[in-house]
Amino acid sequence: LWPDGAKVALNLVLNYEEGAENCLLHGDGESEKLLSEIVGAGAIAGQRHANMESLYDYGSRSGFWRLHELLLRKNVPCTVF
Repeated sequence: LWPDGAKVALNLVLNYEEGAENCLLHGDGESEKLLSEIVGAGAIAGQRHANMESLYDYGSRSGFWRLHELLLRKNVPCTVF
């Protein structure tokens, strides 16, 4: 029997990806061009791509922590994968 007579069970999994995109700061020769939602994005040889980097930076810097705090506040169990 489920608690409180529940009829549905929900399993919440947060898929956290650390990223492996190209970035000059990591020693790559050009910026990322494929792994984004920026249509037609091209690599910039020898230069950082601020738009592309900000897409990846948000998840680890803010996005994950916002979701984490929300789930804790609402007492929702979650598996992080």
